[in-house]
Amino acid sequence: MNVNLAGKRALVTGANSGLGRAIALALGAAGARVVIDYVSEPEAAEEVAFALRADGAEAMTFLADVSNTDEVSGMFAALDARWGGIDVLVNNAGIDGERALGWEANVDAWRRVLEIDLLGPFLCAHEALRRMVAQGSGVIINVTSVHEVIPWTGYSAYTAAKAGLSMLTKTLAQEAAPHGVRVLALAPGAIRTPINEAVWSDRDALADLLTKIPMNRLGTPEEIGAMAALLASDAASYVSGSTVFVDGAMTAYPSFAHGG
Repeated sequence: MNVNLAGKRALVTGANSGLGRAIALALGAAGARVVIDYVSEPEAAEEVAFALRADGAEAMTFLADVSNTDEVSGMFAALDARWGGIDVLVNNAGIDGERALGWEANVDAWRRVLEIDLLGPFLCAHEALRRMVAQGSGVIINVTSVHEVIPWTGYSAYTAAKAGLSMLTKTLAQEAAPHGVRVLALAPGAIRTPINEAVWSDRDALADLLTKIPMNRLGTPEEIGAMAALLASDAASYVSGSTVFVDGAMTAYPSFAHGG
């Protein structure tokens, strides 16, 4: 199987930590040139760029809030100036938001989750597709979640955004397919990252989480990165408009494993 992204120009949003970092490193290892988008911790973004360069890949960092139209436009203009366009976009940036039941939620905080997790990917896809359609090629990978299909009490903004991003993926894929552009979604399950350390570092919380995962373990960021690189490559040239779940079978209704 050929996972070769040599010379491809890639942008990964929220790439200075966690899944974004792993995806950026995997794309670079496959030969892509990578833009590391971030909104905080510039030192972490530069560390990812340093790691990419040490592995022989070209890399640049860019500060941009994906929910801000002007900042997104500026980021793509910088990419045009540096590398002349884009071949791969990975919409990874996102937040969970604060836990609150629907009738207790702060409306502004709820809206902010949708601005980052749904509007942000659309703004980046809007810019990327203008370029990809014109050149007749390109791949957009939207990072959703198992919560595009699994409800999550207290996180209605997050689940709504991820479900919306799933349907946005399908619609953009339908629109872009005649122009040689693929659009798909990558949905992680429970992955061992710093953002959820409070869960996997607590014995009881981890034990409860594992009951929801038939494979009985958490995934790793590297597993998500590897899948992203595969989906961005020509090895997945006939994959578009669908969600690839990387979740240890979490979406396979594990509570039914022993009968209904």
